[in-house]
Amino acid sequence: MKKPILQVALDLMNLHRALRIAKEAVSGGVDWIEAGTLLIKSEGMESVRLLKRQFPDKTIVADLKTADVGGVEVEMASKAGAQVCIILGISDDETVSEAVRAARKYGSKIMVDVLGVEDKVKRAREVEALGVDYICVHVGIDQQMKGENPLMTVKQISKAVKIPVAAAGGLNTETVADAVMAGASIIIVGGAITKSPNVTEEVKKLKRAILELKSIPTDLYKKYSNEELYQVFLKVSTANISDAMHRKGAMVGIKPLKSGYKMVGRAITVRTCNGDWAKPVEAIDVAKKGDVIVIDASSGKSAVWGELASWSSIKKGISGVVIDGAARDVEDILKMDFPVFARYFVPNAGEPKG
Repeated sequence: MKKPILQVALDLMNLHRALRIAKEAVSGGVDWIEAGTLLIKSEGMESVRLLKRQFPDKTIVADLKTADVGGVEVEMASKAGAQVCIILGISDDETVSEAVRAARKYGSKIMVDVLGVEDKVKRAREVEALGVDYICVHVGIDQQMKGENPLMTVKQISKAVKIPVAAAGGLNTETVADAVMAGASIIIVGGAITKSPNVTEEVKKLKRAILELKSIPTDLYKKYSNEELYQVFLKVSTANISDAMHRKGAMVGIKPLKSGYKMVGRAITVRTCNGDWAKPVEAIDVAKKGDVIVIDASSGKSAVWGELASWSSIKKGISGVVIDGAARDVEDILKMDFPVFARYFVPNAGEPKG
């Protein structure tokens, strides 16, 4: 078996940054250099030309994501210096055939990306019959955010076709060996290289993980499953989370009782009237260990939370409370160090009206 190929995906908007990262990646031992779709859209075929000019001994890949006029786009990329052109598997058969014919004419090869294809194994067999050279199993960034990874599909397709299979989508030093063992002979890595503070060293680690078929632990460039969300949220700030949620979902005017509080947990939501602490107390019974109680008290200024509720929450292992309203017993809660976030801190409590 040939050594697996490590391909760096340069999905950047600025060509000067892409060229610098490519140089550092080559120093680390990367095999193929990809002008990513974002780079091609931002800088055009000049990105392919300059990559080929600066790295004449490396295979240059153009991720065109072509869905139409395959012959024209492959000709354009091939003349610019691309030796591998990536088109989409959702393209019409004639588009794929045109791309293959152009690649044969201009001395390049065709990789088909099955991103978005419903039956990926079936389509892989079909495009293989049309004469493409490689299949790419690609889990896009939006899919990665939902915890998807390419490994199972790589395993299925590598058994179904005879041409080489590439794997792409959130791969890092912990997972590249799994991709190779699943059947991938081309390992495409983007963010784990381009976002690294030391590109050369990161590429060396990736190569080692690929060649030695071992997982090398990393705290960076990871995608997490739903079961790991608690650990993920502990690692990041509320500002990070706001950015990831497109600046939506933030509560305004809510303050921590003490600076530095951080809590994470499933939200147990409560709606009550100003000063009515019956439902907040009931929520303590409903909540489980690690949950966060979130109370909508209509921004009222009579407390619906205090010392006794905090003690009860500590006993149950509740992570904390957020109140769009008021809390009291500040000194006592500070002593027990229970995370309370509220709009107001007041001395007066309401009544349990239920």
